[in-house]
Amino acid sequence: MSLAVTPELLARVRAEARACFRGAGGSHDWDHTERVLRLCLKIGRKEKADLGVLTLAALLHDIGRRAEDRSRGRICHARSGAAAARAILERLGCDKAAVRAVVDGIRTHRFRRGGEPRTLEARVLFDADKLDSIGAVGVGRAFQFAGEVGARLHDKDIDVRKTKPYTREDTAYREYLVKLSRVRDRMTTREGRRLAAGRHRFMAAFFARLNKETEGTL
Repeated sequence: MSLAVTPELLARVRAEARACFRGAGGSHDWDHTERVLRLCLKIGRKEKADLGVLTLAALLHDIGRRAEDRSRGRICHARSGAAAARAILERLGCDKAAVRAVVDGIRTHRFRRGGEPRTLEARVLFDADKLDSIGAVGVGRAFQFAGEVGARLHDKDIDVRKTKPYTREDTAYREYLVKLSRVRDRMTTREGRRLAAGRHRFMAAFFARLNKETEGTL
């Protein structure tokens, strides 16, 4: 654990971060944050990252999510979350270098935009967050989010070029085609790549079977 990140600071940050998830949808709730934290620590130990910075970044990485969901995607939760995290950490007297490292990780943790994660801690956070979007838990989250936005259960013939997020066509399978199928190849750490390989295999097999079941061939 980093000398600049004390147990007292972590406890206060955890409490403030958790408060940001009151009323959050299940696909991006506090449980997701806890899973990302566990993955950050697992990967961070393997990669020799600063675990104090990683813990703060994991706890705060999605505090901007509620604003993004309410805006139906118009607000970027990585950018808004980074700004909110800076305000929290500075108010709590966090070490300036640690604040910069945490904010950089949060700002660059998003898959579709936000810039490339360059520091080791930012790369570990990126990988941990993406790993929670694939595999068995990723499949569950994809269906949960689809339910939250009122999407259909499935459409194996979907043309993603003719669909938009936060609509009836924003199915779990659409998310797989647009994002989840590409996550494995975006991993930035050795341990992240190792974990992503198995999760990807499970997820690809699941959606292949789902297509066959909805066709009535299984």
